[in-house]
Amino acid sequence: MATLTAESKDALDRLRAYKPPPTIWQDMPLSRKAAVLILLFADQKGDLRVVVTMRASSLSSYSGQAALPGGKAEQGESAWECARREASEEIGLPQRDDKIPKPFRIEHLTEMPTNLAKTELVVRPCIAFLHSYDENTGQSANAGEQLLPRLDAREVAAVFSVPLKNLLYKQDLPNEPNLPGKPSDWYRGSWTDWHQHRWRMHNFFVPVTNQNVTKPKRTDTQKAAADHLEGLERYRVFGMTARILTDAARQAYAQEPEFEHNSHFGDEDMIKRLQRLGRLGEIRKRGEELTGDILRKAANL
Repeated sequence: MATLTAESKDALDRLRAYKPPPTIWQDMPLSRKAAVLILLFADQKGDLRVVVTMRASSLSSYSGQAALPGGKAEQGESAWECARREASEEIGLPQRDDKIPKPFRIEHLTEMPTNLAKTELVVRPCIAFLHSYDENTGQSANAGEQLLPRLDAREVAAVFSVPLKNLLYKQDLPNEPNLPGKPSDWYRGSWTDWHQHRWRMHNFFVPVTNQNVTKPKRTDTQKAAADHLEGLERYRVFGMTARILTDAARQAYAQEPEFEHNSHFGDEDMIKRLQRLGRLGEIRKRGEELTGDILRKAANL
């Protein structure tokens, strides 16, 4: 494994030191709570990358889209426990630390403010670092080449990774040679209406021709769920996933993006306002989604 660059070490230190503001997450009804795992690791150059999945085309919600490993919480779980369990179920990352192959080790760094999904779930991002060097034994490994390919894409179409710092730029970073297309293919953004104000939609087009991409290893049905990815040289990461990752990069590198963006982290205030409006209760109705009218009413409370 390459030694972490000074920039990467500083980024991890900033994440360790980050203390998120008080969150509404633990007080929400269980039916509304979800968590995702932002799992960072070092590449061969010592730069940070983050593990992302492509959802299977057969899933009923957000099919075929990029996502962070995660899902709905179970009774009594913390956000961190939920994120780890879901990562185990989706990509085969061992839930128990003693089951992770040596020299790898997972460190829980911090959590980011809770985000609000259009489906009325509240999503807590948990950030962790995948260590690949054992100081006691001197054993080292390359996560991108030795651990990620061993994962089992059980409930997703693919597991790949995104360069964390690139999430602050409009183009591919120049230290990645032989990428498909043009550097400007990396980012597109636009403004839309959400939460009663202008909301920036980020679209990152992540090259996958320069990395290992893990796909389902089991049944033909699982493998067929990844057919929509065949021939793609870049995977699109957008929506709430892109927003969460951009905010994590902002905090890690103490740097604002080159592109326009919303300045606040998470949606804690809007979640509280929706509760005061009588939304986000225990009972979830099928197909229930937030509308512009509901958000306007909540914003005016």
